[in-house]
Amino acid sequence: MAKYLLLKHYRGAPAPSNDVPMDRWTPQEISDHIQFMHDFAARLEKTGEFVDAQALAPEGTFVRYDGEGRPPVTDGPFAETKDLIAGWMVIDVDTYERALELAGELSAAPGAGGKPLHEWLEVRPFMSAPPTITE
Repeated sequence: MAKYLLLKHYRGAPAPSNDVPMDRWTPQEISDHIQFMHDFAARLEKTGEFVDAQALAPEGTFVRYDGEGRPPVTDGPFAETKDLIAGWMVIDVDTYERALELAGELSAAPGAGGKPLHEWLEVRPFMSAPPTITE
């Protein structure tokens, strides 16, 4: 089994075919979308392929160390993760092909008008071991 991150983006990926921002969805459309996500996760729990999933709030701050005794630096001249990442799901599957299959199914979550989003999801494998340095 290998773990994969299915990453949902607000921006940065090609636009989905149902490209209506969630803040313009009706309460029922939002509810239907969330229910789809819960049902999808429940199905994967039964097969042992679900690890975890979270939706992310749009608020967030980048922070970095700025030297001994100095306060951390926040934000900066770069794209903000809060503008890019909507949420994620971690799956544990037998093959890369299965990870792609599940990402394709998740891409069909309903959006505006109850129509599938056909959103692009990023599929990223977890590292199985830290990289090693050889001479």
